Amino acid sequence: MEEKIFYVCSYGGSGSYMLCNALKQYGKIEHIHSRHPPNKLTYIGNDKCGDTYSEWFNSITIPENELKNYYVIYIYRNPSFSIPSRFENPDHLEHIQIDKNIKLKDVLTTCDDLYKIREFYYNYIKPNEKRNYKIYCVKYEDIFNKQDELSNLLEIGKLNIVNTSTRENSNEQLDKIYADLIDEMNKNNFIIIS
Repeated sequence: MEEKIFYVCSYGGSGSYMLCNALKQYGKIEHIHSRHPPNKLTYIGNDKCGDTYSEWFNSITIPENELKNYYVIYIYRNPSFSIPSRFENPDHLEHIQIDKNIKLKDVLTTCDDLYKIREFYYNYIKPNEKRNYKIYCVKYEDIFNKQDELSNLLEIGKLNIVNTSTRENSNEQLDKIYADLIDEMNKNNFIIIS
């Protein structure tokens, strides 16, 4: 049996490291913060002589006969929880391909999605017939109670994910800025395949 390769994608603060740790016993893990999933699945960073940041898709297309080994998982979370945990770090902002000089206070002052979370989210969750692979979009808020569904879908053993998050309250201003997106996320099924 060939090794499974899991591409775990997120905009940060969404449990991607947690999911990577749970999946590593079942295959190779690539942690990805690229906001642009390609139409033809590619390798990551400098794999296969690619020349890009280590957490982004590169320009080297994976051969069609190898695609069956790849699982692209996009894990997302209510941005009101994600943003305060990751987006104060200028390096992280650069990793998700956003101007690293944008501060949380700028978002709160303008009441605008300066981090382009909506764009990132829709780039993964909206179906795209041009893609030659599936994206398994996973809602963070349900993963602790429904992780066996993900295991079954990926045809792997138990993940044994435990909630260790200490963040219990969202940011009221961010709740307002992202109200429409949060409402959509809350209505989503645990797993959406795009």
